[in-house]
Amino acid sequence: MALQDPPIYPDLKGKVVLITGVGQQGDPNMWGNGAATASVFALQGCKIFGCDLNLPSAESTQRRIAAQGGDMTVIQADVTKIDQVKALVEATVQKYGRIDVLTNTPPPDSNVGMSQPGTPASMPEPVWDAQMDVNLKSVYLLCHHVLPLMESQGSGAIINIASIAALRYIGKPQIAYSATKAAVIQFTKATAIMYAKKGVRLNVVVPGLIHTPLIGSLADKYEGGDVEGLIRKRDASVPQGKMGESHDVAYSVCFLASQAARHITGQKLVVDGGMVVNSAPG
Repeated sequence: MALQDPPIYPDLKGKVVLITGVGQQGDPNMWGNGAATASVFALQGCKIFGCDLNLPSAESTQRRIAAQGGDMTVIQADVTKIDQVKALVEATVQKYGRIDVLTNTPPPDSNVGMSQPGTPASMPEPVWDAQMDVNLKSVYLLCHHVLPLMESQGSGAIINIASIAALRYIGKPQIAYSATKAAVIQFTKATAIMYAKKGVRLNVVVPGLIHTPLIGSLADKYEGGDVEGLIRKRDASVPQGKMGESHDVAYSVCFLASQAARHITGQKLVVDGGMVVNSAPG
């Protein structure tokens, strides 16, 4: 559940925010990470341009944002395809004139945007390649087209989304997901230094276990369809006693985009209820 009075950053009002993966699967009353991020930026008075592989899903988010008084435009785009990413960036600029913030949220409706199970020995090559494309190549492609624009503007903020699976083993075999998310963190760090004197900041949010509409799909993959059992198991893994929610991720993204974080670049912000630093068994 979102905070009743979420933090407001006045400097974000009127900023243009490009967000990928704004659609979602599962319970329509919940919020996916991309959709929640769009909602929080809209509450700041930002102009949102969003995309998803599944256009009806993105349009559903757009209606929810409009209902709260937000300004949001959505289109269909496959962020693993360079021509579609180029068209996405051009459409954003054509609509709003600039891009102040880019948030790279992996698209869940791609069927490979979330983690896929497998060890190096068991994972088929096509699954490995698809994970690399959705979780890592998409970040490169968006930055490839957005960074020159932000450099020409003299300002911009990019927030990528990784996972604590990049930092530690979290109990399930997902080798490609772990590898790509670790790469996203290093991609962000290295690029942040390259653009530090150009007015562009890059940071990465590292979520832990987040209760999103994808919980049903995860239960099918890892727990034989036992959703309630998976929720209990995930809650018990978090030192705070409960999984985070999509808005916890969204609030962190919004902070890093704001001038409150003006001296923060090349950093990872872990949002996990204490999981990574916990050395206790269980």
